[in-house]
Amino acid sequence: MANILVVDDEHGIRDLLWEILNDDGHQVELAENAAQARAARLRERPDLVLLDIWMPDTDGVTLLKEWSTTGLLNMPVIMMSGHATIDTAVEATKIGALAFLEKPITMQKLLKAVEQGLARGTLRQAVAAEAAPRDSVVLEAAQSSPATVAVFQETGPQPSQVFTLDKPLREARDEFEKAYFEYHLARENGSMTRVAEKTGLERTHLYRKLKQLGVDLTRGKRNAA
Repeated sequence: MANILVVDDEHGIRDLLWEILNDDGHQVELAENAAQARAARLRERPDLVLLDIWMPDTDGVTLLKEWSTTGLLNMPVIMMSGHATIDTAVEATKIGALAFLEKPITMQKLLKAVEQGLARGTLRQAVAAEAAPRDSVVLEAAQSSPATVAVFQETGPQPSQVFTLDKPLREARDEFEKAYFEYHLARENGSMTRVAEKTGLERTHLYRKLKQLGVDLTRGKRNAA
């Protein structure tokens, strides 16, 4: 399951995309303009953004450029429009957009684009962005198989976790996220407040995420004992 932000000023399109993505197992945040999108981007830190180009206050390309220049474009963004020209699509891609979907958007095209977008949020990028310097980790392809990735910590030569990449994206993401949260729980001695601050999630969202992943909330406290 991924956190996806949908930004579109058309109510019907927002509802349609929410329904499709929600049925596919994702958590979806909706925004009808750039102001709401900015707030949602800072609040939820989405894994992927579906961004309409033509909006009444600030257009999608301008918002994309704003995120890029302020260092906030660290998630895949897929642009959407029913009226954009090729030049507009090319401009958005140069700024940092991953792809462009032309309206009306079919369910098949939407889900394929979302899957490809989430695949770009690689394990290497996620770990590099969130791990503390003294506990930094390195992702390397395991020599025994090109379809596995080993996570090595600087404190020792042995991998603390090996992830198999030859599986569905959602399953691989859940496996990594579980290990990620278990790591932070152990490091923060089970403190949900500190883990929430470290991972950038609200406590309510964090509890839901841990429950969904089947994370043992007492593990960090036991390790600290």
